[in-house]
Amino acid sequence: MSHSQLVPNQEFGYLAPQERIARTAEALTANGMKAFVVANAVEARKKVFELIPNGAEVFNATSRTLEQIGVDKEIESSGRYHVVRNRLVELDEEGQERAKRQLGAAPDVLISSVHAVTEQGQLLVASMSGSQLASGVSGAAKVIYVVGTQKLVGNLNEGFRRVYEYTLPLENERALAAYGVNSSVNKLMIINREIFPERISVILVNENLGF
Repeated sequence: MSHSQLVPNQEFGYLAPQERIARTAEALTANGMKAFVVANAVEARKKVFELIPNGAEVFNATSRTLEQIGVDKEIESSGRYHVVRNRLVELDEEGQERAKRQLGAAPDVLISSVHAVTEQGQLLVASMSGSQLASGVSGAAKVIYVVGTQKLVGNLNEGFRRVYEYTLPLENERALAAYGVNSSVNKLMIINREIFPERISVILVNENLGF
């Protein structure tokens, strides 16, 4: 099947039942991450800004979820933060590649989403370039993931299926429209556990957000 024929498997597009949400939140907590369960995008947005310290250096990764809840634009325009994305644009000239890599890899705060969360409290993030992965793995001092509960899955195998059967077709469509290129799962990050207390926060939103 060619990229242009990819069709999302709608099995992975439905909101999780409350029992799965509760189990997942409990597992995330057991794995060293802070879990918040909120009802909708409005509450998610409020929680995000409660978690970001004023004056922090913030990298908001490209994310359909952040776009949908309006977090990306507020971060970039509020004046309350040092916005990594704005700085990357300023550095967008020859000879600044190393500075750009360093800036994106180790911000004070990374705000992004994930593509699957297992009931065992594992996070899966797929990427074509990997540009947002280094800060999520260890570079950022604080990480905030906003996640619609349609992304909750039973285990890692289901998570992999979700990435390839649901996320990839939708992201491929977006990439073609935005950049004129196909997307692909070139890099895949799995977070099993976080050893630094309160470094990672996961906001589970009972609303269908992102891919």
